[in-house]
Amino acid sequence: MRLPTEPLSDLSQDLPKEAVIDMAKRIDVGGLTAYYGSHKAIEDISMTVEPRSVTAFIGPSGCGKSTFLRTLNRMHEVTPGGRVEGKVMLDGEDLYASAVDPVNVRRTIGMVFQRPNPFPTMSIFDNVAAGLRLNGNYKKAELADVVEKSLRGANLWNEVKDRLNKPGSGLSGGQQQRLCIARAIAVEPQVLLMDEPCSALDPISTLAIEDLIGELKERFTIVIVTHNMQQAARVSDRTAFFNLSAVGQPGRLIEIDDTERIFSNPSVQATEDYISGRFG
Repeated sequence: MRLPTEPLSDLSQDLPKEAVIDMAKRIDVGGLTAYYGSHKAIEDISMTVEPRSVTAFIGPSGCGKSTFLRTLNRMHEVTPGGRVEGKVMLDGEDLYASAVDPVNVRRTIGMVFQRPNPFPTMSIFDNVAAGLRLNGNYKKAELADVVEKSLRGANLWNEVKDRLNKPGSGLSGGQQQRLCIARAIAVEPQVLLMDEPCSALDPISTLAIEDLIGELKERFTIVIVTHNMQQAARVSDRTAFFNLSAVGQPGRLIEIDDTERIFSNPSVQATEDYISGRFG
């Protein structure tokens, strides 16, 4: 399926709803270098992210993990001077091709941020429905069905079904993050990017998000940035270690492999040093 230059729903209108939701995508990155103005943030990164899997990015602060994550759906371009060299392919389609609209890329590849960011003036229902209303014309009953399905998908429905008209900002931190996940999956992306989604949460809420990630990978390709190596070991299928060669130098991908191997027998000494706590 081609990445559309028009809304994804138009391209998929002849497909069963379940087929659209379950269409997880493979990401192939080749020789990617990202800049902010003249500053080179990351350099020459190549990797493959398999569909219906969780890939975790680990590494010390400032090594480019979040920048690289944002290049996968062109969010880094929101920052003035953000640009890339190299390729990011989604099932064979170049996300940076001149004919591709970045807005459509971000519909196809959703993002959940470090801190929960529900729209403060909107109800729980309207938070989930916001993207749907932008992307198409839904009848009231259809909108309600998708909102319920998304909240169930985020394991939040039973906690909020009796207060859908209450502000989303009134939920606890963990509930707000799951609300943001519900909002992200409501527009039927094929990939979910998560930038330290548990860093602002308590241990119980963190466990709920980790359990949810395990369920969501049955339908989505998931990439997560985390500073918590135990979390990476718990939730991911593959782990990528990023590092800086020196202060002020661009971040690089040092190693990517199956998570079990990265944590038990990494191929690169720098990876072992980081995981064992010798630096970082």
